[in-house]
Amino acid sequence: MRWVILFAASLYAADLLDHPAINYNYAPVHDPIARLDPSKLKFEGPSGYLRSVLDALHVPVESQIAVFSKTSLQAPLIEPNNPRTIFFNDSVAVGWMKGGFIEIAALDPRQGVQFYKLQQRPDARPRFQRGSSIECLRCHVGDATLGVAGFVVRSTYTAADGSPMLIYGGSVVDHRTPIEDRWGGWFVTGSVGTVRHLGNAVIGPQGDPKAMEPLHGKFDSDVAALMVFDHQMRMANLITRIGWDTRAGVGKLEDEAREFVDYLLFVDEVPLPGKLGGPFAEVFAKNAIRDSKGRSLRDLDLQKRLLRYPCSYMIYSEAFDALPSEAKDAIYKRMRQVLSGSEKGKKYARLSAADRRAVLEILRETKKDFGGVVN
Repeated sequence: MRWVILFAASLYAADLLDHPAINYNYAPVHDPIARLDPSKLKFEGPSGYLRSVLDALHVPVESQIAVFSKTSLQAPLIEPNNPRTIFFNDSVAVGWMKGGFIEIAALDPRQGVQFYKLQQRPDARPRFQRGSSIECLRCHVGDATLGVAGFVVRSTYTAADGSPMLIYGGSVVDHRTPIEDRWGGWFVTGSVGTVRHLGNAVIGPQGDPKAMEPLHGKFDSDVAALMVFDHQMRMANLITRIGWDTRAGVGKLEDEAREFVDYLLFVDEVPLPGKLGGPFAEVFAKNAIRDSKGRSLRDLDLQKRLLRYPCSYMIYSEAFDALPSEAKDAIYKRMRQVLSGSEKGKKYARLSAADRRAVLEILRETKKDFGGVVN
Protein backbone atom coordinates (compact mmCIF):
# COMPACT_ATOMS: atom_id res chain seq x y z
CA MET A 1 0.00 0.00 0.00
CA ARG A 2 2.81 2.46 0.86
CA TRP A 3 4.34 2.05 -2.61
CA VAL A 4 0.97 2.85 -4.16
CA ILE A 5 0.78 6.04 -2.07
CA LEU A 6 4.33 7.05 -2.99
CA PHE A 7 3.69 6.35 -6.68
CA ALA A 8 0.52 8.45 -6.54
CA ALA A 9 2.44 11.26 -4.84
CA SER A 10 5.08 11.12 -7.59
CA LEU A 11 2.43 11.38 -10.31
CA TYR A 12 0.79 14.25 -8.46
CA ALA A 13 4.11 16.07 -8.19
CA ALA A 14 4.98 15.54 -11.86
CA ASP A 15 1.57 16.81 -12.94
CA LEU A 16 1.86 19.94 -10.81
CA LEU A 17 5.46 20.73 -11.79
CA ASP A 18 4.41 20.90 -15.44
CA HIS A 19 0.98 22.42 -14.89
CA PRO A 20 0.62 25.75 -16.77
CA ALA A 21 -0.27 27.50 -13.50
CA ILE A 22 3.04 26.35 -11.96
CA ASN A 23 5.53 25.64 -14.77
CA TYR A 24 8.22 24.98 -12.18
CA ASN A 25 11.19 24.52 -14.49
CA TYR A 26 10.61 27.52 -16.75
CA ALA A 27 8.58 30.22 -15.00
CA PRO A 28 10.50 33.29 -13.76
CA VAL A 29 11.63 33.07 -10.14
CA HIS A 30 11.90 35.77 -7.51
CA ASP A 31 13.54 33.95 -4.62
CA PRO A 32 16.34 35.55 -2.56
CA ILE A 33 19.09 34.12 -4.79
CA ALA A 34 17.39 35.35 -7.97
CA ARG A 35 17.42 38.85 -6.44
CA LEU A 36 21.05 38.70 -5.31
CA ASP A 37 23.95 40.22 -7.25
CA PRO A 38 26.71 37.56 -7.08
CA SER A 39 29.35 39.97 -8.39
CA LYS A 40 29.51 41.54 -4.92
CA LEU A 41 30.45 38.28 -3.20
CA LYS A 42 33.94 37.92 -1.74
CA PHE A 43 36.06 34.78 -1.55
CA GLU A 44 37.71 34.69 1.86
CA GLY A 45 39.94 32.06 3.44
CA PRO A 46 39.02 28.39 3.97
CA SER A 47 35.27 29.05 3.95
CA GLY A 48 35.42 30.69 0.52
CA TYR A 49 32.22 32.54 -0.34
CA LEU A 50 30.31 31.30 2.71
CA ARG A 51 30.59 34.35 4.95
CA SER A 52 29.83 36.72 2.09
CA VAL A 53 26.77 34.66 1.04
CA LEU A 54 25.43 34.58 4.60
CA ASP A 55 25.87 38.34 4.96
CA ALA A 56 24.21 39.06 1.62
CA LEU A 57 21.21 36.88 2.50
CA HIS A 58 20.99 38.10 6.11
CA VAL A 59 21.45 34.57 7.44
CA PRO A 60 22.78 34.49 11.02
CA VAL A 61 25.91 32.46 11.70
CA GLU A 62 24.29 31.35 14.95
CA SER A 63 21.76 29.33 12.95
CA GLN A 64 24.45 26.73 12.20
CA ILE A 65 23.34 23.10 12.41
CA ALA A 66 25.49 20.17 11.31
CA VAL A 67 24.54 16.87 9.69
CA PHE A 68 27.05 14.02 9.36
CA SER A 69 24.91 11.49 7.52
CA LYS A 70 25.58 11.09 3.80
CA THR A 71 22.22 12.48 2.73
CA SER A 72 22.90 15.20 0.18
CA LEU A 73 24.20 15.76 -3.32
CA GLN A 74 27.73 15.84 -1.85
CA ALA A 75 27.33 12.61 0.08
CA PRO A 76 30.84 11.24 -0.67
CA LEU A 77 32.40 14.17 1.23
CA ILE A 78 30.18 13.95 4.30
CA GLU A 79 31.17 12.02 7.43
CA PRO A 80 31.37 12.75 11.16
CA ASN A 81 34.71 14.53 10.85
CA ASN A 82 33.49 16.60 7.90
CA PRO A 83 29.80 17.31 8.39
CA ARG A 84 27.61 19.43 6.14
CA THR A 85 26.83 22.61 8.03
CA ILE A 86 23.54 24.36 7.30
CA PHE A 87 22.70 28.00 8.00
CA PHE A 88 19.18 29.34 7.53
CA ASN A 89 16.64 32.10 7.89
CA ASP A 90 12.93 32.20 7.06
CA SER A 91 13.42 31.78 3.31
CA VAL A 92 16.89 30.31 2.66
CA ALA A 93 19.00 27.33 3.74
CA VAL A 94 22.73 27.47 2.92
CA GLY A 95 24.79 24.27 3.03
CA TRP A 96 28.60 24.24 3.30
CA MET A 97 31.26 21.65 3.95
CA LYS A 98 35.01 21.53 3.68
CA GLY A 99 36.10 20.52 0.19
CA GLY A 100 32.71 20.97 -1.45
CA PHE A 101 30.59 23.61 -3.11
CA ILE A 102 27.93 25.78 -1.46
CA GLU A 103 24.38 24.45 -1.73
CA ILE A 104 21.42 26.80 -1.42
CA ALA A 105 17.71 26.04 -1.18
CA ALA A 106 15.64 29.22 -1.49
CA LEU A 107 11.88 29.54 -1.04
CA ASP A 108 10.33 31.38 -3.96
CA PRO A 109 7.10 33.21 -3.04
CA ARG A 110 5.17 31.36 -5.78
CA GLN A 111 7.30 28.59 -7.22
CA GLY A 112 8.35 26.62 -4.16
CA VAL A 113 11.93 25.82 -3.27
CA GLN A 114 14.61 26.58 -5.85
CA PHE A 115 18.02 24.91 -5.70
CA TYR A 116 21.40 26.48 -6.48
CA LYS A 117 25.11 25.68 -6.39
CA LEU A 118 28.06 28.04 -6.00
CA GLN A 119 31.49 26.65 -6.77
CA GLN A 120 34.14 27.34 -4.14
CA ARG A 121 36.89 28.93 -6.20
CA PRO A 122 37.93 32.58 -6.59
CA ASP A 123 36.20 34.11 -9.58
CA ALA A 124 35.89 37.70 -10.73
CA ARG A 125 32.31 36.86 -11.71
CA PRO A 126 30.97 34.16 -9.37
CA ARG A 127 27.70 32.63 -10.51
CA PHE A 128 24.89 30.69 -8.87
CA GLN A 129 24.09 27.63 -10.94
CA ARG A 130 20.46 26.51 -10.89
CA GLY A 131 20.21 22.89 -9.78
CA SER A 132 18.85 20.47 -12.36
CA SER A 133 15.62 18.57 -11.83
CA ILE A 134 17.51 15.28 -12.05
CA GLU A 135 19.96 16.29 -9.33
CA CYS A 136 17.63 17.98 -6.87
CA LEU A 137 14.02 16.99 -7.39
CA ARG A 138 14.61 13.25 -7.12
CA CYS A 139 14.88 13.86 -3.36
CA HIS A 140 13.03 17.15 -3.00
CA VAL A 141 9.73 16.29 -4.66
CA GLY A 142 7.60 13.48 -3.34
CA ASP A 143 5.80 12.15 -0.32
CA ALA A 144 8.28 13.73 2.12
CA THR A 145 7.71 17.22 0.62
CA LEU A 146 3.91 16.92 0.28
CA GLY A 147 4.29 16.52 -3.48
CA VAL A 148 5.83 19.93 -4.14
CA ALA A 149 9.38 21.19 -4.70
CA GLY A 150 10.28 21.54 -1.05
CA PHE A 151 12.51 20.96 1.94
CA VAL A 152 13.24 17.62 3.61
CA VAL A 153 14.54 17.01 7.14
CA ARG A 154 15.35 13.39 7.97
CA SER A 155 16.51 11.48 11.01
CA THR A 156 18.42 8.30 10.15
CA TYR A 157 20.48 5.72 11.95
CA THR A 158 24.01 6.26 10.70
CA ALA A 159 27.15 4.13 10.41
CA ALA A 160 30.53 5.34 11.66
CA ASP A 161 31.44 6.61 8.17
CA GLY A 162 28.20 8.59 7.86
CA SER A 163 26.34 6.11 5.66
CA PRO A 164 22.62 6.01 6.47
CA MET A 165 21.56 2.59 7.79
CA LEU A 166 18.14 2.53 6.18
CA ILE A 167 17.56 -1.08 7.21
CA TYR A 168 16.87 0.26 10.72
CA GLY A 169 14.36 2.80 9.49
CA GLY A 170 14.25 6.55 9.86
CA SER A 171 11.77 9.38 9.72
CA VAL A 172 10.91 12.68 8.11
CA VAL A 173 11.06 15.20 10.96
CA ASP A 174 8.85 18.14 11.94
CA HIS A 175 7.46 19.51 15.22
CA ARG A 176 5.12 16.52 15.56
CA THR A 177 8.03 14.06 15.71
CA PRO A 178 8.88 12.71 19.20
CA ILE A 179 12.22 14.04 20.40
CA GLU A 180 13.56 10.51 20.89
CA ASP A 181 13.17 9.93 17.12
CA ARG A 182 14.87 13.15 16.01
CA TRP A 183 18.35 14.10 14.86
CA GLY A 184 19.76 10.75 13.85
CA GLY A 185 22.78 11.69 11.71
CA TRP A 186 23.02 15.19 13.24
CA PHE A 187 25.21 16.85 15.82
CA VAL A 188 23.26 18.44 18.67
CA THR A 189 24.77 21.09 20.98
CA GLY A 190 23.38 23.55 23.51
CA SER A 191 21.27 22.93 26.61
CA VAL A 192 19.70 19.52 26.11
CA GLY A 193 19.75 18.28 29.71
CA THR A 194 18.65 14.65 29.93
CA VAL A 195 16.61 14.80 26.71
CA ARG A 196 16.96 11.51 24.82
CA HIS A 197 17.44 11.73 21.06
CA LEU A 198 19.37 10.04 18.24
CA GLY A 199 21.94 12.77 17.64
CA ASN A 200 25.69 12.70 18.36
CA ALA A 201 25.91 8.92 17.89
CA VAL A 202 26.48 6.24 15.26
CA ILE A 203 25.78 2.54 14.96
CA GLY A 204 28.90 0.60 15.92
CA PRO A 205 30.44 -2.49 14.31
CA GLN A 206 28.03 -4.74 16.18
CA GLY A 207 25.15 -3.18 14.22
CA ASP A 208 22.86 -2.67 17.19
CA PRO A 209 20.68 0.50 16.99
CA LYS A 210 19.87 0.07 20.69
CA ALA A 211 23.54 0.38 21.64
CA MET A 212 24.77 3.32 19.59
CA GLU A 213 28.26 4.68 20.07
CA PRO A 214 28.69 8.37 21.02
CA LEU A 215 30.71 10.65 18.77
CA HIS A 216 33.58 12.40 20.48
CA GLY A 217 34.18 15.04 17.81
CA LYS A 218 31.71 17.91 18.25
CA PHE A 219 30.58 20.57 15.82
CA ASP A 220 28.32 23.45 16.82
CA SER A 221 24.75 22.45 15.96
CA ASP A 222 22.45 24.48 18.17
CA VAL A 223 19.46 22.54 19.50
CA ALA A 224 17.29 25.67 19.40
CA ALA A 225 18.15 26.12 15.72
CA LEU A 226 17.37 22.44 15.08
CA MET A 227 13.97 22.81 16.73
CA VAL A 228 13.10 25.86 14.62
CA PHE A 229 14.44 24.20 11.46
CA ASP A 230 12.35 21.08 12.08
CA HIS A 231 9.18 23.17 12.31
CA GLN A 232 9.94 25.56 9.48
CA MET A 233 10.70 23.08 6.71
CA ARG A 234 7.26 21.43 6.73
CA MET A 235 5.55 24.79 7.24
CA ALA A 236 7.23 26.08 4.07
CA ASN A 237 6.08 22.98 2.16
CA LEU A 238 2.50 23.43 3.36
CA ILE A 239 2.54 27.04 2.13
CA THR A 240 3.82 25.93 -1.26
CA ARG A 241 1.33 23.09 -1.56
CA ILE A 242 -1.82 25.08 -0.78
CA GLY A 243 -0.60 27.79 -3.16
CA TRP A 244 0.10 25.35 -5.98
CA ASP A 245 -3.14 23.42 -5.49
CA THR A 246 -5.23 26.58 -5.45
CA ARG A 247 -3.60 28.00 -8.56
CA ALA A 248 -3.88 24.67 -10.39
CA GLY A 249 -7.48 24.08 -9.24
CA VAL A 250 -6.81 20.73 -7.60
CA GLY A 251 -7.44 19.42 -4.10
CA LYS A 252 -10.11 20.38 -1.59
CA LEU A 253 -9.29 23.80 -0.25
CA GLU A 254 -11.28 23.44 2.96
CA ASP A 255 -9.51 20.18 3.85
CA GLU A 256 -6.09 21.63 3.03
CA ALA A 257 -6.83 24.72 5.12
CA ARG A 258 -7.68 22.50 8.11
CA GLU A 259 -4.39 20.60 7.81
CA PHE A 260 -2.50 23.85 7.23
CA VAL A 261 -3.97 25.58 10.30
CA ASP A 262 -3.47 22.55 12.54
CA TYR A 263 0.23 22.72 11.76
CA LEU A 264 0.39 26.54 11.83
CA LEU A 265 -1.11 26.56 15.35
CA PHE A 266 0.95 23.60 16.62
CA VAL A 267 -2.16 21.56 17.43
CA ASP A 268 -0.24 18.27 17.11
CA GLU A 269 3.12 19.44 18.47
CA VAL A 270 4.82 16.94 20.74
CA PRO A 271 5.43 18.33 24.25
CA LEU A 272 9.06 19.05 25.09
CA PRO A 273 10.47 16.93 27.92
CA GLY A 274 12.52 19.70 29.51
CA LYS A 275 14.40 22.93 28.90
CA LEU A 276 16.30 23.17 25.63
CA GLY A 277 18.29 26.10 24.36
CA GLY A 278 21.33 27.68 22.79
CA PRO A 279 22.58 31.04 21.47
CA PHE A 280 20.30 30.90 18.42
CA ALA A 281 17.25 31.54 20.62
CA GLU A 282 18.23 35.17 21.20
CA VAL A 283 19.24 35.78 17.59
CA PHE A 284 15.98 34.29 16.33
CA ALA A 285 13.88 36.86 18.20
CA LYS A 286 15.99 39.81 17.07
CA ASN A 287 14.09 42.34 14.94
CA ALA A 288 10.83 40.46 15.56
CA ILE A 289 7.49 42.05 14.72
CA ARG A 290 5.92 42.88 18.10
CA ASP A 291 2.53 44.06 19.25
CA SER A 292 1.87 46.92 21.68
CA LYS A 293 2.45 44.54 24.62
CA GLY A 294 5.87 43.51 23.32
CA ARG A 295 4.74 40.03 22.24
CA SER A 296 5.95 38.31 19.09
CA LEU A 297 5.34 35.04 17.28
CA ARG A 298 9.15 34.67 17.23
CA ASP A 299 9.37 34.40 21.01
CA LEU A 300 10.66 30.91 21.81
CA ASP A 301 9.57 28.86 24.80
CA LEU A 302 11.80 25.75 24.51
CA GLN A 303 10.59 24.30 27.78
CA LYS A 304 7.16 22.82 27.14
CA ARG A 305 6.89 23.74 23.45
CA LEU A 306 8.75 25.50 20.67
CA LEU A 307 7.03 28.89 20.66
CA ARG A 308 5.73 31.01 23.51
CA TYR A 309 2.62 31.84 21.44
CA PRO A 310 1.47 28.84 19.34
CA CYS A 311 1.27 30.27 15.85
CA SER A 312 4.02 29.99 13.26
CA TYR A 313 6.06 33.10 12.48
CA MET A 314 5.97 31.89 8.85
CA ILE A 315 2.60 33.64 8.58
CA TYR A 316 4.71 36.77 7.95
CA SER A 317 6.74 35.18 5.15
CA GLU A 318 6.78 36.38 1.55
CA ALA A 319 5.51 32.98 0.47
CA PHE A 320 2.46 33.21 2.75
CA ASP A 321 1.73 36.77 1.60
CA ALA A 322 1.90 35.61 -2.04
CA LEU A 323 -0.79 32.94 -1.58
CA PRO A 324 -3.90 33.28 -3.77
CA SER A 325 -6.59 35.27 -1.97
CA GLU A 326 -8.98 32.31 -1.84
CA ALA A 327 -6.33 30.16 -0.11
CA LYS A 328 -5.54 32.88 2.39
CA ASP A 329 -9.24 33.48 3.04
CA ALA A 330 -9.77 29.77 3.75
CA ILE A 331 -6.79 29.72 6.12
CA TYR A 332 -7.94 32.82 8.00
CA LYS A 333 -11.48 31.49 8.27
CA ARG A 334 -10.22 28.26 9.77
CA MET A 335 -7.86 30.12 12.12
CA ARG A 336 -10.74 32.18 13.47
CA GLN A 337 -12.79 29.03 14.05
CA VAL A 338 -9.98 27.52 16.11
CA LEU A 339 -8.80 30.64 17.91
CA SER A 340 -12.29 31.83 18.80
CA GLY A 341 -13.08 28.50 20.45
CA SER A 342 -15.93 27.64 18.09
CA GLU A 343 -13.99 24.54 17.02
CA LYS A 344 -14.81 21.99 19.76
CA GLY A 345 -12.70 19.06 18.56
CA LYS A 346 -10.92 17.26 21.38
CA LYS A 347 -7.40 17.83 20.09
CA TYR A 348 -7.90 21.62 20.10
CA ALA A 349 -8.35 21.61 23.86
CA ARG A 350 -4.57 21.83 24.22
CA LEU A 351 -4.81 25.44 23.02
CA SER A 352 -5.68 27.34 26.18
CA ALA A 353 -8.05 30.28 26.16
CA ALA A 354 -5.13 32.55 27.10
CA ASP A 355 -3.01 31.27 24.19
CA ARG A 356 -5.85 31.67 21.69
CA ARG A 357 -6.54 35.19 22.83
CA ALA A 358 -2.85 36.14 22.77
CA VAL A 359 -2.41 34.85 19.21
CA LEU A 360 -5.54 36.70 18.07
CA GLU A 361 -4.36 39.93 19.66
CA ILE A 362 -0.86 39.64 18.17
CA LEU A 363 -2.22 38.92 14.69
CA ARG A 364 -4.80 41.71 14.91
CA GLU A 365 -2.00 44.23 15.47
CA THR A 366 0.78 42.78 13.32
CA LYS A 367 -0.94 41.05 10.39
CA LYS A 368 -3.12 43.71 8.86
CA ASP A 369 -5.01 41.48 6.42
CA PHE A 370 -5.97 38.97 9.12
CA GLY A 371 -8.87 41.00 10.48
CA GLY A 372 -9.39 38.74 13.47
CA VAL A 373 -11.85 39.90 16.10
CA VAL A 374 -10.94 39.23 19.74
CA ASN A 375 -14.04 38.02 21.59
